[in-house]
Amino acid sequence: MKKLEELKTNKMIFFNFMKEKYPVISKSNIFLRDIQYAIISYFEKKDIKVKYSEAESLALEFTNYLESEGQLIRIDKNTWKVNFLTETPVIKESAITES
Repeated sequence: MKKLEELKTNKMIFFNFMKEKYPVISKSNIFLRDIQYAIISYFEKKDIKVKYSEAESLALEFTNYLESEGQLIRIDKNTWKVNFLTETPVIKESAITES
């Protein structure tokens, strides 16, 4: 399962790639089909063909891995809550003080 290891090893790269098309932030819901289609696109960018059924299998294995690590929290059989991304605080210009 070289592709699964690629996803595990490059989890943050994958989710940053996924953020370009799907809303993925801390405490947001994430859906199996979104992960599945992101896997197809992710590997396509690397010139690696992934069939629909293989992507579904990879998505299930990847989400099971992330769930076992506590990085996804299962809501139902196809939905999880993101539990590992951190939101970067936004600093308003008026909050910056000059020294």
